[in-house]
Parts: sequence; C-alpha cells; structure tokens
Amino acid sequence: MKDKCGIVGIHSKDGLMDVSHLIYYGLYALQHRGQESAGIATHNINYGLNFHCGMGLVTDVFDNNLIKSLTGNVGIGHVRYSTTGQSKIENSQPFFTELNDGFIAMAHNGDIVNSGSLRDELTKKGYEFKSDTDSEVVCYLIKEEFKNEADILKVIDNVSQKLIGSYSLVILINDELYVLRDPMAMKPLILGQTGDHFVVASESVAFDVIDAEIIRDMEPGELLYFKDNKINSYILPSAKGSRRAHCMFEYVYFARPDSVIDERSVYNARLKIGEALYKENPIDADLVLPVPDSSIPAAIGYARASGIPYGEGLIKNRYVGRTFIMPTQTEREIAVRLKLNPLKHELEGKSVVVIDDSIVRGTTSESLVRILKAAGAKEVHMLIGCPPVIAPCYYGVALATKDELIAANLEIEEIRKQLGAETLGYISIESLIEAIGIDGENLCLGCITEDYPTEIPEDLEAESYYDYYQTIKGPTDEEK
Repeated sequence: MKDKCGIVGIHSKDGLMDVSHLIYYGLYALQHRGQESAGIATHNINYGLNFHCGMGLVTDVFDNNLIKSLTGNVGIGHVRYSTTGQSKIENSQPFFTELNDGFIAMAHNGDIVNSGSLRDELTKKGYEFKSDTDSEVVCYLIKEEFKNEADILKVIDNVSQKLIGSYSLVILINDELYVLRDPMAMKPLILGQTGDHFVVASESVAFDVIDAEIIRDMEPGELLYFKDNKINSYILPSAKGSRRAHCMFEYVYFARPDSVIDERSVYNARLKIGEALYKENPIDADLVLPVPDSSIPAAIGYARASGIPYGEGLIKNRYVGRTFIMPTQTEREIAVRLKLNPLKHELEGKSVVVIDDSIVRGTTSESLVRILKAAGAKEVHMLIGCPPVIAPCYYGVALATKDELIAANLEIEEIRKQLGAETLGYISIESLIEAIGIDGENLCLGCITEDYPTEIPEDLEAESYYDYYQTIKGPTDEEK
C-alpha cells in the first residue's frame, strides 16, 4: 500500500528570512509518505516564485546549492506517491499556474473522487493539463474561480464545494500562504511554530526535526492564512455540519509511530492494536516477531500482553524501494527476500507469532510464510492489525481493485490455507476503533466496511486506478 503524499508549508514573520532549508528538513521527515518525487516552491519579495521539483528521494532532488537558490520567507513542499496519475516528472508537485500578474502554487495530500468530471469541465473552458493528476485540477479550479470572485476566502470555499474526496492543501498565492483541511478531515494536517516561523505539515514528526512545537491539529474544513504575523482561521461555511472521517490507516500503517495525529499517539494506538490482537487471538508460541517496520509497536503490544518474548526474526533492508510485481512464486519470494531476510538461528524449531499491519493481495504474506518455514520455523501464526481489507480506497491510498483483494474473494480460513500458516487472525473492527481512540462514526473505514463517507461514481475504480497500475504492471501486448 502507498499513501498519496506529504506536505509542508512555512511562513516566516521576518520578511527577509529564507524558509527553504526548513521545508527541506520537514520533507525529509515525511519521506515515508512519498518516495517518487519531491518539490519546493517559495516566494521571494524581489524575484517572485522560486521553484524546483524532481524524481526520487528528497536527498536525490535537492542539494545545498539548490536549497540556497530557493530564497523566500514563505514556501511549500511536497513528497509524492502516485495513486491518481503515473509516476513521472509532470506529476510532481507543487503545481503552479499564472494568476493575473502573479501565480498560484499548490501541493496536495489526498485524492479527489470527482476529478475526472472536473477535469472535463476545465478542458472545455480551454485549460491544458501538463499532468494526469487530480491535484492540477484543484489548482486550475482556484484560478478559474478567481475570474468571478476577488475574495480569496470565498474563492477557496467555492472550490471546496465542488470537490468530493480527501484533500489537505498548502497553497501559495503570490506571497500569501493558505492551508486547507477538507471538511471531513480525512488526511492529517497539523499547525506548529518554531521561533518566528509558522509551520504546517502532514505529521508532527516534521516539527520535531526543526524543533517546532505543536500548536494544534487543524479543524475539519478549516482554512488557515497568515497575515500581520498572526495565524488567522476561517471555517468554510460549506463545511459546517459535515461528519468527520479520519483515515484509520494513518494509525495502522501510514504515519510514523512517533507522530501525534489528532491528539493521539500513533505509537500508543499500535501498542493497543497488539494488545487487542492477543485478547482476540491468544496463541501459545515461543516468539513474537513483527513484519518491520510499521508492525513493531503492535508486536511489542502483543508480547507484553501475552508474556511471550519479543524478537527480531526478520531483518529489513531499508535501502530497497518498490520492487516489480513478479509473475512466479519464486520471483515473488526473491522480491520479499530483498526487503526482509530471516534470522535462521532465531527461528529454527520455534513456533512464532508474526504480526503484520494488513493483508492486501496476500502474495507477500504467502511468500513470507514460506520463507519463515524454510528458515526453520516450526509453526507460523499470522495475526493482522487491521480487519480484512475488502474494498478499494478512493481517498489517496493505492489499494488494489476489489478483484485483487484477497479478503474480498476468500473466507479467512481459505486465506489461511493459501498462505500456509497454522493460524490467521485479524483484529476486529470494534477493537481497532477502541485502539485508535476515535469514535467509529468519525473514522473512514470504507476499505474494511464498504461504507464510504462520500458518494463514489460508479466508473471511478477503472478510471482512477488505470494509470497507477500501468506504472507497476506495464502495458499489455494489446495496449502496446
């Protein structure tokens, strides 16, 4: 699974103080949210827009000279994974477009469900798209709305009313920074301060690295802007009365465990997931081990609750990026071994409880069980810190189509047999909600319940995910 992106925005009270180096470090801390491209846009009072994007990790895209050239006291940054739109330089962010005598630059975390129809409307009005992402659609919607409305707050509210889906946005309109969290607050967005800098970011870990303090999480439908060296807040009128729908996968998998999201520690939520897994799936075993890294806290929680020793049976190669989808079982196991190598002397002759955050297609889990047993594990008991994923996500998580989701097509016992594990247990939805500590009515659980918080166009699945799957599967002979 891949989450869509991470974003950072910084405004300095001192009009002469450059912010690009702080944005760089913030993006570095958010690298886990996107490893395909990175970009920074800043505004300099004398020269206007400074901008650079590139493919790869933050350290691949920027060097010291580049950061020094991105002068300006206000700026935004972005790291990207592709969900809507292919992995290519044209889709890197921030996007920018001219506006009267100035510009709009924008970075986006989330996914706009109705971006296809909005794109069609804008194309008919003469807009030419450089990318195939929904984020550029939002950028042009803002530009179009300015033709009829001069008040920026009303412009953004009007655009928000047209959007269905998830969106956390950082927007530069010339030298002014605007920050928007969607009315259901699906994606995290946090406000902080360090010295004379106001900072917003997808996760609090971006604050830790630059020694910023959390002020608060942004409210659903809240628009922040910085004027007269003050934080100004505006709740979109169209957002009043909307339900909340925080993405539960932020707590299960996406966010770094040292992040605090909506006043809840991600690490503690994962510890509680592990404790709940033990209550619902008590197993007599020799060792509890995680599938690193996101499952480590849950495995610790299970070990503490059960009294079974916690250990490392799998060592992760942290220098491996995305691997190809291999056509044979042997090749798939090679791909898994590139990322995870078993510690044979820790596994030999032992019954092990393996904690993982989720199962999507099941191919990795199947390979993992085979590898553990080949390394000498006597029994492998797989426990999963997320209920069965039975439906796609349309809000910025690159899940498979329903036909490819193993839990949408097989019963749990059938999945267990296919994986070759002695046990397969999932956390219940009720226990997951309790572990996160947010009322279930305020969580988005669509991928495990098929109860989505917004309307979903009937043809969306085929339309939205086609490009993404071409990037990992390649075109068919017929398409070539």
